[in-house]
This record gives sequence, C-alpha cells and structure tokens, in this order.
Amino acid sequence: MTTLIAPVTGPILGGCWISDNISWPWIFYVNIPVGIVAAIATFAIFRERDSAIRKAPIDVIGLGLLVVWVGSLQIMLDKGKNLDWFNSTTIVVLALVAVIAFFFVWALTAEHPVVNLSLFALRNFTGGTIVLSVSYGLYFGNLVLLPLWLQTDIGYTATDAGLVMAPVGLFAVLLSPITSKFLPRTDPRRIATAAFLVFTLCFWIRSRYTTGVDTWSLTLPTLVQGIAMAGFFIPLVSITLSGLPGHHIPAASGLSNFVRIHVRGHWHVDLFSTAWEHRSIVHHVQLVEGANSFNPVFNNSLQQMQALGMSQEQSWGLFNK
Repeated sequence: MTTLIAPVTGPILGGCWISDNISWPWIFYVNIPVGIVAAIATFAIFRERDSAIRKAPIDVIGLGLLVVWVGSLQIMLDKGKNLDWFNSTTIVVLALVAVIAFFFVWALTAEHPVVNLSLFALRNFTGGTIVLSVSYGLYFGNLVLLPLWLQTDIGYTATDAGLVMAPVGLFAVLLSPITSKFLPRTDPRRIATAAFLVFTLCFWIRSRYTTGVDTWSLTLPTLVQGIAMAGFFIPLVSITLSGLPGHHIPAASGLSNFVRIHVRGHWHVDLFSTAWEHRSIVHHVQLVEGANSFNPVFNNSLQQMQALGMSQEQSWGLFNK
C-alpha cells in the first residue's frame, strides 16, 4: 500500500496543491512533520518488540563511495539539461567523480560489503529487479510528462493537472488487496503481463491526444491505469524476493528498492524530460520549414489571423506558439 500510495498522492498533493496554494519549497518541507509523526508511530509500535542485538561490521569505504556515486550522478542528471550536458565543465567533473566512485568493484571484493551484489546471481531477483525498475521508470516518466504537457501546452494549472492524475489511485487501492489474495494461487508473471498490457493500452490512448482533448479523455486512461498498478508492483516484488532465505530478504528488498527508485525512477524522469525538450525542438524546426511565402496554407493562416485584427508580428508569434 505504501508503494502504491506514494506515487499516486505525491504528484497530486505535493506537486500540485501545495505548489499552487503555498509555495513549491513546501513540497520538501512537508516531509519534516510527516517524518516526525512516522518516527513517533514507529517507536510506539516497536518499542516493546526488541530483538537480539549484535554489532555488525560496516563497510565505511563502500558506504562513502556509494554516497558519492549516487550524489554526483543524481546532480549530473538533474543539472545536465540546464548546463548543456557535457559542454559544461561542471557536468564533466560530476561524471568523472561518479566513474571514480563507482562502488560495485569495491563491493565485489569487500569482506562485509554495504551492498550484497551476490544477490544478482539469483535469476528471480535479477529478472524481477530489472523488470520492476524499467517498468517503474516508464510509468513514472509518463506520470511526469502528462502534467508537464497539460500545464505548458493546454493551459492547465498545477492543481487541475493533479486532479486529472488523481483517479489513478482509485482502482489501485481497491484492487491491491484482491491481487494479494489471488497471488498465492496464480503465476505472478501472468498478473504482471496483464498489467503491462493495460499500461500499453493507456499509453497508446494518450499518444492520440491533441491540444483539443477534453477532460474525460484525459481522465479515462488515468482511471484504467489504476487497474494496471494494482497488478504491477505486488507480483513483481513477489517474484524479486521469491526463493530467498529469510536473512537475505531485508538486503534484497533494500537493494531492489534502491535500483527501482534511484536508478530508474529518478534517472528516467531526467532522461524523459530531456528527450521531451529535444524532440520538441526537432518538431519545431520541421514545422518552421513550412513557414514560407511559397506555402499557401501558411499564407492563408496568417491572412486569417490578420483579418481578426492581429499585426503581422502577432500572427507570426501565434503561429510560432
């Protein structure tokens, strides 16, 4: 439930309502009171459930390399679009730091590695982690691009765009308990495959959008997408952790979540938004090629705009937009 609720409520509450009604830095500050409440609740639940305590060795060097690698790589991806990627000295330096700090080589030889890479020798864990990461990245990239398009091209406010995305949580929350009940009696690969087919249908519908799209056409695939979410996370997590001995499950769950959230979830958003901007520039250039005096459609469009009272510069500006 926490895995499903986070990507559903986050963009709606944080990215939309808070941005419109308070200010965007509060999408980060809101974590402070929520974190305090979560810490108090966790302490209240587990304070009398103590288990055996033993001091485990910590791979300090591996942990440091991991922090530097993730930090430099994330900043590089976040800033790359604004700094023109490898034409910027800052991006080049961050990339070199990320390469040098790449901790996998150290983790393979350390006696007590901070990340247990031997888990990738298990077929279920490797396959489940890869599929979960790639598919989560595609889902999250779509989740980011649709509100971006609505706000930049259709004129929606952040709150209105968030409300369009809100129905995705309805079926996801309602059907997840049902998925959990059917999972022990069904091959999880079948449920995940059905979920991917539903995702495919939703993304195909969105690929047909034009600037004249109505609210219902925007909401319907978002509503249906909730069905896919209910059959997406749970079976893939089950596949990823299946066959693991109990003492390996915490490490496997942590590593899988790390790859899914940081490697794919964040990287995909940066890569998708960059690709979106680059493709927009390409299409803009292609359209401008037709904006010349030898194109009767272009000339007629300008004449119609000027007949409505626009100046030549205004009609060119409208055409450019």
